[in-house]
Amino acid sequence: MSLTGTAAHLVTLAEATEHGGNHESLNPYLIGGGALFGLLLLLWITTRFNRDR
Repeated sequence: MSLTGTAAHLVTLAEATEHGGNHESLNPYLIGGGALFGLLLLLWITTRFNRDR
């Protein structure tokens, strides 16, 4: 594949998904908050098991 062909393919792909592509029921703040909570929970669990430091 040439660089020009790849760029043309990516432009076509971007034009097809210009309406966002997100499902209407997904709330980005809820998903981000859940991910943050999950990561903080994993950090807390890790620090509880690593008491020697």
